[in-house]
Amino acid sequence: MTEHTERLNQAIALIDAANAEDPNLDAGQPKELLYGQRMSAMLDRFAPGSSEAVQLAVRAQHIKRWTVPRSSYPMNKEGYYAWRTGLYSFHAETAGALMRQAGYDEEMIGRVMTAVGKRGLKVNPETQLLEDVADLVFIEHYMLGFASSKPDYDEEKWLGIVRKTWKKMSPAAQQFALSGAVKLPEALLPLINKAVQPSGDQT
Repeated sequence: MTEHTERLNQAIALIDAANAEDPNLDAGQPKELLYGQRMSAMLDRFAPGSSEAVQLAVRAQHIKRWTVPRSSYPMNKEGYYAWRTGLYSFHAETAGALMRQAGYDEEMIGRVMTAVGKRGLKVNPETQLLEDVADLVFIEHYMLGFASSKPDYDEEKWLGIVRKTWKKMSPAAQQFALSGAVKLPEALLPLINKAVQPSGDQT
């Protein structure tokens, strides 16, 4: 095993160890540990052979998220956006600290922090790839559960949510999602198809 591979494996082990502390369970596993594993698996399916920075970024996308609950910010739209923005910085800083522990240099740490911090979306390829993977994972694993938790949302509200997710994705990710390579939630297929058809492209 090369020093390069050892360092990558060590960093991923540190990220996983941090996420294994999540007290919230999903399918019997710590929620964010499972999320990180699903992110890596989707990256391997969608963009195999991706850069080391992206491999680390997707694994660290939600690192220790449970420690910054939504309730720590005001429960309004402004509070929600402040929470999301704060999370981007928190995840980036936490990932960077663990990478330093694994022996990475500041150049690589900066690349990962840029992607995890969602900086340069649409213009930074590594940030965009992380966003693509996150959206594909959401569609395959979490969209149906999210829909079930929001029974008061009407069709127009859901069309808006799907369209916003779709617009964040690159054309390659959109094509991948519709190619059969991603397991779309069957109950939401009519809604997804309506949202992503060209005539439904308005916000």
